[in-house]
Amino acid sequence: MFLENTVNHNEQFGWIEVICGSMFSGKTEELIRRLKRAQFAKQKVEIFKPAIDVRYDVEKVVSHDANEIRSTPVPSSANIRLLADDVDVVGIDEAQFFDEEIVAVCNDLANRGVRVIVAGLDMDFKGNPFGPMPALMATAEYVTKVHAVCTRTGNLAHYSHRTAASDELVLLGETQEYEPLSRSAYFKAMMAEKIKKSEEKNGK
Repeated sequence: MFLENTVNHNEQFGWIEVICGSMFSGKTEELIRRLKRAQFAKQKVEIFKPAIDVRYDVEKVVSHDANEIRSTPVPSSANIRLLADDVDVVGIDEAQFFDEEIVAVCNDLANRGVRVIVAGLDMDFKGNPFGPMPALMATAEYVTKVHAVCTRTGNLAHYSHRTAASDELVLLGETQEYEPLSRSAYFKAMMAEKIKKSEEKNGK
């Protein structure tokens, strides 16, 4: 990420950074890295995550590599606006699980002079834009797309293929439920599942 030097140094300003990608691409790891750098610089940092995400820890933001940082679980994005008071940096993990108001919340914070760092899945398991992420990416000053490694081809992966038998949009999971796939591997997997469902339907 490259931050250009500002011309008017008297301007009090904030901005939005979005870190996006598939499952296992290192989104949370990068979020934690940036937040810890801000803490080391003695900046006041607040971190938030959706209350529904309790995979590793109820309160901490934890990456797949077990890197962690203290956070505040909140049930809705409106809570972030209330709790992020007198801070320099706000970190938000798993932003795709928040309601649409998260976009206005992030912009309000940035307009108040806060640096807002958001991490989340840009696509759901069906390959569609996920929740408020497209709007966050559109309004952010900086967008970083990180990639996983395809478990089938070894190429760069940016699709989160669900291996568990569920059609629920929100299914919290790990390697037992998801695998990162490249475009070609994801397309082949989707075609194979489509054929299987068609055969099962015709066989009844």
